[in-house]
Amino acid sequence: MNEVRPVRAAAGAALRAAPQLAPSAKQLLWRSVYEVLSVGRRNNGTALLNYGYAPLQDSSPDGDAALGSSANGSASPRTSPGESAGERSADRFGLALYAEVAGAAELSGKDLLEVGCGRGGGAAFVFERFAPRSMTGLDLARQAIESCRARHARPGLEFVAGNAERLPFADGAFDAVLSVESTHCYADPPSFLREAHRVLRAGGLLLLTDFRCTEPTQDGVFAREDVGLLREQLADAGFRTIEEQDITANVVRSLELDTPVRRAVIERRVPKLLRRQVLRFAAVEGSPVYRALAERELTYLRFVLERA
Repeated sequence: MNEVRPVRAAAGAALRAAPQLAPSAKQLLWRSVYEVLSVGRRNNGTALLNYGYAPLQDSSPDGDAALGSSANGSASPRTSPGESAGERSADRFGLALYAEVAGAAELSGKDLLEVGCGRGGGAAFVFERFAPRSMTGLDLARQAIESCRARHARPGLEFVAGNAERLPFADGAFDAVLSVESTHCYADPPSFLREAHRVLRAGGLLLLTDFRCTEPTQDGVFAREDVGLLREQLADAGFRTIEEQDITANVVRSLELDTPVRRAVIERRVPKLLRRQVLRFAAVEGSPVYRALAERELTYLRFVLERA
């Protein structure tokens, strides 16, 4: 019961108060949510925390077709150390999102950084699927990083605790930076974008996907952050847009297909007192975030950006 109270408070507060928070308080609140979700060594049934991606026309309803072939030629990636095949299956839509974003660039033999790696399942998948020379996963939540190291670390793949807005790396340390559904949590997204620009080598790529309000608004969970502002921030940070794709419909489809699994995992593993907040956080079908995406109040974009 001692774990229930902070989780309930953090998750509920994040969903209710995010629009009114000052940037520093917003960052602290989201960090609290992710720290609690990653607490201890408990297996929470998933290695990913994103909303996923599903093809709109696909004969495979479970989304596996979006994963493609792994770098070693197999039809799907191997499980990571400490990860079961069942966990990989439960994460299929989340992995499909990683495949869609990371697969937009040639990463073989490159040095890759993921900022906001969460529980590390995406980084492990990208490392195996796209064969970068090295990959570093960074996250603000130290509990998450401890879990990543225990479950996924191996030669060439490491995990570091750190702040996305003050990256602990030298200038020009990476060929590509990956950011999956993370920047909406940051206190100051432009600071992260400037840092991503700094740690990239000349011609390096930022592979980014996230959601924003479709139009400027003062209402809703993600108020004061809209698509137009994001584009301005990217340009101001020194990035040239190579590719931009609206994948909102794919994310909505993923949430629809994955809702039964998300509900089952939450009902099985989350205390009753927390389930309502966690179901909202997971954006299950019918939740406020799901409705905002389905009704196009939120737009989910994928970018390939070059360091100018």
